[in-house]
Amino acid sequence: MTEDTRLDPPSLEISGPRATIRLHRSRHRNRVEPGDIVRMMEYFDTIDANKDLRVLVLAASGPAFSAGFHLGGFAEDKEAAARAPGFDAMVDRFEALRIPTICRLQGGVYGGSTDLALTADFRIGVTGMEMFMPAARLGVHYYPGGLRRYVSRLGMNTAKRLFLTAEKLGAEELLRIGYLTHLVAPAELDAAVDRLAGTLAVMAPLAVQGMKRALNEIGHGALDVAACEERARICKESADIQEGLAAFRAKRAPVFRGA
Repeated sequence: MTEDTRLDPPSLEISGPRATIRLHRSRHRNRVEPGDIVRMMEYFDTIDANKDLRVLVLAASGPAFSAGFHLGGFAEDKEAAARAPGFDAMVDRFEALRIPTICRLQGGVYGGSTDLALTADFRIGVTGMEMFMPAARLGVHYYPGGLRRYVSRLGMNTAKRLFLTAEKLGAEELLRIGYLTHLVAPAELDAAVDRLAGTLAVMAPLAVQGMKRALNEIGHGALDVAACEERARICKESADIQEGLAAFRAKRAPVFRGA
């Protein structure tokens, strides 16, 4: 290996109710190495354990968001490979995070990172960006969770279009098919992310986090009805619902505490 791609690992920053994970390997289109998977899983545990957090932004440095998993990473970094879960496990863990998540897509999204971004609750992209899934072109059979997620989020026809042809899609088409939830000019990206993160941060956390879990379960065809009803009961008896109703009557902004 001529260059140590273990350098510049992802970082985690926490500021008030917002956490930000940023990919920093821009010279390699922010490809994900085995050691990055270990670090990201640790970050996810840290975020879930912090009850003051209300939203996570996943961002990246450089012109591209990410080229996905480095297929040669396990051969090049055997020590990390021995400790790292699979890329699919990291993606599933990201989807299961307690708080709402936003992907800040400042550029191209490729390979496994198309699935990583798809697991976010919101994806804000920019005009001029592109996305493609090159599995068929590389001879890679994608993992079951990613195939299922593409179908449940984007529909069967779109999933086949993306997986079986490796077609490259531009920003406007990504918005049309629902891959992007928001599309803005590059100069407006950070303001759009901040605006959405601010909106999510002031919502009632018990309700938001409970409904996120239920909606993801519904998307996978695996809703735990009893657990969903129990979360609804807890919300109904919470101080947050009393605060929400009081704020509505007083025509003021509510201050939720997640209890």
